[in-house]
Amino acid sequence: ACMRRFNPTQMLETLRGKRMMFVGDSLNRGQFTSMVCLLQSAIPSPEAKSFEMSPDQQHTVFTAREYNATVEFYWAPFLLQSNADDAVVHKISDRMVRNGSIAHHGRHWEGADVLVFNTYLWWCTGLRFRVVNGPIAGAREEDAAWVSTEEAYGMAFRDMLQWVRDNMDFNTTRVFFTSMSPTHGKSQDWGGAAGGNCYNETAMIEDAGYWGTDGRRSVMRVIGEILDGDGADVPLTFLNVTQLSMYRKDAHTSIYKKQWNPLTPEQVADPRTYADCVHWCLPGLQDTWNELLYSKLFYP
Repeated sequence: ACMRRFNPTQMLETLRGKRMMFVGDSLNRGQFTSMVCLLQSAIPSPEAKSFEMSPDQQHTVFTAREYNATVEFYWAPFLLQSNADDAVVHKISDRMVRNGSIAHHGRHWEGADVLVFNTYLWWCTGLRFRVVNGPIAGAREEDAAWVSTEEAYGMAFRDMLQWVRDNMDFNTTRVFFTSMSPTHGKSQDWGGAAGGNCYNETAMIEDAGYWGTDGRRSVMRVIGEILDGDGADVPLTFLNVTQLSMYRKDAHTSIYKKQWNPLTPEQVADPRTYADCVHWCLPGLQDTWNELLYSKLFYP
Protein backbone atom coordinates (compact mmCIF):
# COMPACT_ATOMS: atom_id res chain seq x y z
CA ALA A 1 0.00 0.00 0.00
CA CYS A 2 1.23 3.51 -0.78
CA MET A 3 1.27 6.42 1.65
CA ARG A 4 -1.56 8.93 1.42
CA ARG A 5 -0.77 12.43 0.19
CA PHE A 6 -0.62 14.88 3.10
CA ASN A 7 -3.79 16.96 3.30
CA PRO A 8 -3.16 19.99 5.54
CA THR A 9 -6.83 21.01 5.72
CA GLN A 10 -7.89 17.54 6.84
CA MET A 11 -5.10 17.55 9.42
CA LEU A 12 -6.17 20.95 10.76
CA GLU A 13 -9.83 19.92 10.92
CA THR A 14 -8.85 16.86 12.93
CA LEU A 15 -6.77 19.05 15.25
CA ARG A 16 -9.62 21.56 15.72
CA GLY A 17 -9.76 22.40 19.42
CA LYS A 18 -6.83 20.07 20.12
CA ARG A 19 -3.11 20.08 20.96
CA MET A 20 -0.46 18.17 19.03
CA MET A 21 2.90 18.06 20.76
CA PHE A 22 6.33 16.84 19.66
CA VAL A 23 8.59 15.91 22.59
CA GLY A 24 12.28 15.13 22.28
CA ASP A 25 15.50 16.47 20.81
CA SER A 26 16.48 18.68 17.87
CA LEU A 27 15.57 15.97 15.36
CA ASN A 28 12.04 15.99 16.71
CA ARG A 29 12.14 19.77 16.54
CA GLY A 30 12.90 19.34 12.84
CA GLN A 31 9.86 17.09 12.45
CA PHE A 32 7.79 19.67 14.36
CA THR A 33 9.05 22.45 12.06
CA SER A 34 8.20 20.33 9.03
CA MET A 35 4.65 19.79 10.36
CA VAL A 36 4.18 23.53 10.95
CA CYS A 37 5.35 24.29 7.41
CA LEU A 38 3.02 21.67 5.94
CA LEU A 39 0.03 22.96 7.90
CA GLN A 40 0.48 26.67 7.46
CA SER A 41 0.34 26.27 3.69
CA ALA A 42 -3.43 25.94 4.28
CA ILE A 43 -3.54 29.11 6.43
CA PRO A 44 -2.54 31.95 4.09
CA SER A 45 -3.57 34.82 6.38
CA PRO A 46 -0.78 35.93 8.78
CA GLU A 47 -3.42 37.01 11.31
CA ALA A 48 -4.82 33.47 11.46
CA LYS A 49 -1.64 31.94 12.89
CA SER A 50 1.06 32.64 15.44
CA PHE A 51 4.40 31.20 16.50
CA GLU A 52 5.61 31.69 20.06
CA MET A 53 8.56 30.43 22.08
CA SER A 54 8.97 30.41 25.85
CA PRO A 55 11.79 32.63 27.22
CA ASP A 56 13.94 29.56 27.93
CA GLN A 57 13.20 28.21 24.41
CA GLN A 58 12.07 24.87 25.86
CA HIS A 59 8.49 25.12 24.65
CA THR A 60 7.45 26.38 21.20
CA VAL A 61 3.81 26.76 20.14
CA PHE A 62 2.33 27.23 16.67
CA THR A 63 -1.34 28.26 16.84
CA ALA A 64 -3.89 27.96 14.03
CA ARG A 65 -6.37 30.46 15.42
CA GLU A 66 -9.50 29.70 13.38
CA TYR A 67 -9.11 26.03 14.26
CA ASN A 68 -8.27 26.72 17.93
CA ALA A 69 -5.48 24.19 17.37
CA THR A 70 -1.86 24.16 18.47
CA VAL A 71 1.19 22.24 17.27
CA GLU A 72 3.91 22.37 19.90
CA PHE A 73 7.49 21.30 20.53
CA TYR A 74 8.95 20.58 23.96
CA TRP A 75 12.71 20.11 24.40
CA ALA A 76 13.51 16.97 26.44
CA PRO A 77 16.32 15.08 24.65
CA PHE A 78 16.19 12.12 27.06
CA LEU A 79 12.49 12.46 28.03
CA LEU A 80 13.73 11.99 31.60
CA GLN A 81 15.27 14.88 33.56
CA SER A 82 18.90 15.29 32.53
CA ASN A 83 21.85 17.64 32.68
CA ALA A 84 21.13 18.54 29.03
CA ASP A 85 17.69 20.07 29.66
CA ASP A 86 18.76 23.63 28.88
CA ALA A 87 17.29 24.16 25.42
CA VAL A 88 19.99 26.69 24.50
CA VAL A 89 23.20 25.57 26.23
CA HIS A 90 23.55 21.80 26.19
CA LYS A 91 26.79 20.89 24.46
CA ILE A 92 28.08 18.54 27.14
CA SER A 93 29.92 15.23 27.01
CA ASP A 94 29.32 13.92 30.56
CA ARG A 95 25.63 13.27 30.06
CA MET A 96 23.43 11.82 32.78
CA VAL A 97 19.74 11.26 33.47
CA ARG A 98 17.75 11.00 36.67
CA ASN A 99 16.04 7.70 37.28
CA GLY A 100 12.26 7.83 37.69
CA SER A 101 11.98 11.49 36.68
CA ILE A 102 9.54 11.31 33.76
CA ALA A 103 7.07 13.61 35.57
CA HIS A 104 9.65 16.40 35.65
CA HIS A 105 8.97 17.17 31.98
CA GLY A 106 5.74 15.17 31.72
CA ARG A 107 3.74 17.78 33.62
CA HIS A 108 4.15 20.02 30.57
CA TRP A 109 2.74 17.37 28.21
CA GLU A 110 -0.52 16.83 30.10
CA GLY A 111 -3.59 17.66 28.06
CA ALA A 112 -2.04 16.93 24.68
CA ASP A 113 -4.34 15.05 22.28
CA VAL A 114 -1.60 13.84 19.94
CA LEU A 115 1.91 13.20 21.29
CA VAL A 116 4.93 12.46 19.10
CA PHE A 117 7.98 11.33 21.08
CA ASN A 118 11.55 10.71 20.02
CA THR A 119 14.83 10.06 21.83
CA TYR A 120 17.92 8.32 20.51
CA LEU A 121 21.06 10.18 19.43
CA TRP A 122 21.86 11.78 22.79
CA TRP A 123 22.16 8.33 24.38
CA CYS A 124 24.82 7.10 21.98
CA THR A 125 27.99 8.68 23.36
CA GLY A 126 29.51 5.34 24.29
CA LEU A 127 28.70 1.84 25.46
CA ARG A 128 27.73 2.97 28.97
CA PHE A 129 25.58 5.75 30.38
CA ARG A 130 25.31 7.51 33.74
CA VAL A 131 22.12 7.35 35.80
CA VAL A 132 21.56 9.16 39.11
CA ASN A 133 18.83 8.47 41.66
CA GLY A 134 18.97 11.89 43.32
CA PRO A 135 18.93 15.49 42.10
CA ILE A 136 20.70 16.24 38.82
CA ALA A 137 21.94 19.63 40.01
CA GLY A 138 25.30 19.18 41.67
CA ALA A 139 25.46 15.45 40.99
CA ARG A 140 29.01 14.12 41.15
CA GLU A 141 30.74 11.20 39.46
CA GLU A 142 30.35 9.06 42.58
CA ASP A 143 26.59 9.80 42.70
CA ALA A 144 26.01 8.11 39.34
CA ALA A 145 25.68 4.44 38.41
CA TRP A 146 27.14 3.39 35.07
CA VAL A 147 24.84 1.06 33.13
CA SER A 148 24.81 -0.10 29.54
CA THR A 149 23.37 2.38 27.06
CA GLU A 150 20.67 -0.14 26.18
CA GLU A 151 19.65 -0.57 29.83
CA ALA A 152 19.47 3.20 30.37
CA TYR A 153 17.51 3.70 27.16
CA GLY A 154 15.08 0.91 28.06
CA MET A 155 14.52 2.51 31.46
CA ALA A 156 13.53 5.81 29.83
CA PHE A 157 11.34 4.12 27.22
CA ARG A 158 9.45 2.14 29.88
CA ASP A 159 8.99 5.30 31.97
CA MET A 160 7.57 7.08 28.93
CA LEU A 161 5.09 4.25 28.38
CA GLN A 162 4.06 4.35 32.05
CA TRP A 163 3.50 8.11 31.79
CA VAL A 164 1.29 7.47 28.75
CA ARG A 165 -0.71 4.85 30.67
CA ASP A 166 -1.23 7.25 33.55
CA ASN A 167 -2.05 10.38 31.56
CA MET A 168 -3.55 9.56 28.14
CA ASP A 169 -7.09 8.47 27.35
CA PHE A 170 -6.61 5.83 24.67
CA ASN A 171 -10.15 6.36 23.40
CA THR A 172 -9.55 9.99 22.47
CA THR A 173 -5.79 10.49 22.11
CA ARG A 174 -2.96 9.17 19.94
CA VAL A 175 0.68 8.51 20.83
CA PHE A 176 3.50 8.17 18.29
CA PHE A 177 7.18 7.38 18.63
CA THR A 178 9.64 8.32 15.87
CA SER A 179 12.47 5.82 15.56
CA MET A 180 16.21 6.37 15.28
CA SER A 181 17.30 9.10 12.88
CA PRO A 182 20.50 7.93 11.14
CA THR A 183 23.62 10.00 10.55
CA HIS A 184 26.03 9.93 7.62
CA GLY A 185 29.40 10.86 9.05
CA LYS A 186 31.52 8.09 7.47
CA SER A 187 31.62 7.98 3.69
CA GLN A 188 33.38 4.62 3.69
CA ASP A 189 30.07 3.15 4.91
CA TRP A 190 28.59 3.59 1.44
CA GLY A 191 31.79 2.90 -0.51
CA GLY A 192 33.15 6.43 -0.57
CA ALA A 193 36.69 7.54 0.16
CA ALA A 194 37.81 7.27 3.78
CA GLY A 195 37.67 10.51 5.75
CA GLY A 196 34.60 11.90 4.00
CA ASN A 197 31.05 12.41 5.20
CA CYS A 198 27.74 13.80 3.91
CA TYR A 199 29.39 16.94 2.53
CA ASN A 200 28.82 17.35 -1.22
CA GLU A 201 26.70 14.18 -1.43
CA THR A 202 23.94 14.76 -3.98
CA ALA A 203 22.58 11.25 -4.59
CA MET A 204 20.84 8.80 -2.28
CA ILE A 205 22.19 5.34 -1.45
CA GLU A 206 20.78 2.73 -3.83
CA ASP A 207 21.58 -0.41 -1.79
CA ALA A 208 18.22 -1.52 -0.35
CA GLY A 209 19.94 -3.29 2.56
CA TYR A 210 22.25 -0.43 3.50
CA TRP A 211 22.82 0.15 7.22
CA GLY A 212 25.46 2.64 8.35
CA THR A 213 27.87 1.95 11.19
CA ASP A 214 26.40 4.91 13.11
CA GLY A 215 23.08 3.08 13.52
CA ARG A 216 22.81 1.02 16.72
CA ARG A 217 20.57 -1.96 16.06
CA SER A 218 20.80 -2.84 19.77
CA VAL A 219 18.78 0.25 20.70
CA MET A 220 16.18 -0.58 18.05
CA ARG A 221 15.96 -4.08 19.54
CA VAL A 222 15.30 -2.64 23.01
CA ILE A 223 12.30 -0.74 21.64
CA GLY A 224 10.96 -3.83 19.88
CA GLU A 225 11.37 -6.06 22.92
CA ILE A 226 9.56 -3.59 25.19
CA LEU A 227 6.71 -2.97 22.74
CA ASP A 228 6.27 -6.72 22.25
CA GLY A 229 6.56 -7.38 26.00
CA ASP A 230 5.40 -5.35 28.98
CA GLY A 231 4.60 -2.35 26.76
CA ALA A 232 2.17 -4.25 24.52
CA ASP A 233 -0.85 -2.80 26.34
CA VAL A 234 -0.02 0.76 25.19
CA PRO A 235 -1.49 1.59 21.76
CA LEU A 236 1.63 3.41 20.61
CA THR A 237 2.09 3.96 16.88
CA PHE A 238 5.73 3.36 15.96
CA LEU A 239 6.96 5.58 13.12
CA ASN A 240 9.85 3.57 11.72
CA VAL A 241 11.73 6.18 9.72
CA THR A 242 15.17 4.62 10.19
CA GLN A 243 15.68 2.48 7.10
CA LEU A 244 14.09 4.96 4.69
CA SER A 245 16.30 7.70 6.13
CA MET A 246 19.45 5.56 5.91
CA TYR A 247 19.43 5.99 2.14
CA ARG A 248 19.40 9.80 2.28
CA LYS A 249 23.03 10.78 2.68
CA ASP A 250 22.18 13.69 0.37
CA ALA A 251 19.48 15.18 2.63
CA HIS A 252 21.45 16.66 5.55
CA THR A 253 21.98 20.35 6.26
CA SER A 254 25.71 19.75 5.69
CA ILE A 255 27.47 23.15 5.67
CA TYR A 256 24.20 25.02 5.15
CA LYS A 257 23.25 25.47 8.76
CA LYS A 258 23.44 28.12 11.44
CA GLN A 259 26.97 28.20 12.84
CA TRP A 260 26.96 28.84 16.60
CA ASN A 261 30.61 29.91 16.60
CA PRO A 262 32.68 31.65 13.90
CA LEU A 263 34.40 29.17 11.62
CA THR A 264 38.18 28.91 11.78
CA PRO A 265 40.21 29.40 8.61
CA GLU A 266 41.04 25.70 8.73
CA GLN A 267 37.34 24.79 8.80
CA VAL A 268 36.54 27.13 5.93
CA ALA A 269 39.33 25.53 3.91
CA ASP A 270 37.92 22.03 4.53
CA PRO A 271 34.08 22.07 4.58
CA ARG A 272 33.90 18.43 5.68
CA THR A 273 35.12 19.48 9.12
CA TYR A 274 31.98 21.49 9.86
CA ALA A 275 29.36 19.66 7.82
CA ASP A 276 26.29 18.71 9.87
CA CYS A 277 25.49 15.11 8.94
CA VAL A 278 22.91 14.72 11.73
CA HIS A 279 20.12 17.19 10.99
CA TRP A 280 18.00 17.37 7.84
CA CYS A 281 17.17 20.07 5.31
CA LEU A 282 13.62 21.41 5.03
CA PRO A 283 11.75 21.01 2.79
CA GLY A 284 13.04 17.47 2.67
CA LEU A 285 13.14 14.09 4.29
CA GLN A 286 11.26 15.02 7.47
CA ASP A 287 8.24 15.97 5.38
CA THR A 288 8.17 12.28 4.44
CA TRP A 289 8.24 11.39 8.13
CA ASN A 290 5.14 13.52 8.61
CA GLU A 291 3.44 12.00 5.58
CA LEU A 292 3.98 8.65 7.32
CA LEU A 293 2.56 10.08 10.56
CA TYR A 294 -0.42 11.42 8.61
CA SER A 295 -1.03 8.02 7.02
CA LYS A 296 -0.83 6.27 10.38
CA LEU A 297 -3.13 8.84 11.99
CA PHE A 298 -5.93 8.62 9.41
CA TYR A 299 -5.43 5.18 7.83
CA PRO A 300 -4.08 2.95 10.61
